[in-house]
Amino acid sequence: MAFNRDIKIAPSILSADFANFGQEIQAIETEGCDWVHVDVMDGHFVPNLTFGPPLLAAIRPHIKTVMDVHLMISPVDEYIEAYAAAGSDVITAHIEAGNHTHRTLQAIRNTGAKAGLALNPGTGLDDVEYLLDLVDLFCVMTVNPGFGGQKFIHSQVDKVKKLRAMIGDRPIHIEIDGGITPETAPLMAAAGADVLVAGSAVFKGGSVANPAPYGRNIRAIRDAANKVLG
Repeated sequence: MAFNRDIKIAPSILSADFANFGQEIQAIETEGCDWVHVDVMDGHFVPNLTFGPPLLAAIRPHIKTVMDVHLMISPVDEYIEAYAAAGSDVITAHIEAGNHTHRTLQAIRNTGAKAGLALNPGTGLDDVEYLLDLVDLFCVMTVNPGFGGQKFIHSQVDKVKKLRAMIGDRPIHIEIDGGITPETAPLMAAAGADVLVAGSAVFKGGSVANPAPYGRNIRAIRDAANKVLG
């Protein structure tokens, strides 16, 4: 994964057809997505239950771009190796999921995956400063985690601006997860984000048999974000 700050669209397969993950992934990649975002939920840290390592291992051969894995689970440390072995390129854990975030980030990096750190809407930046040199990606939640299709929380725009300033010239991605549409994407791009996760906004109107809407949706989000960047 070569680092750059170009806008990247990462469709969340939480909004895909679960019976056709392989074909859905091939469709969104053919239609122009940059990363594939996989939301892992445990029914404990968040009120939903999704994908274990065997599912990720099964879809990994279909992903030609980047498998971006967001672990909304607690505890998290004991599952890192399994998700890495399943083929994750990026593994993101929540700062709220444990007491030893520094150790968690080290554990992710030790697997060879890029280390992501997610921040819930109610979490500030006070505990981030001394972790910067272990982080490859910050995932700023612009909805409360656990479900797709929620409304964007506008207070997070200011958080992203402050985070972007804190990062400085470090090669760290800022990812936005929640409520991304062509209307909200420009707000986050202008604030300093470069990875935009979108579920229903990408998959709406399309299917494996009719993937063209996926491409139109991806382009609409990307174009709206790039417009504010000149």
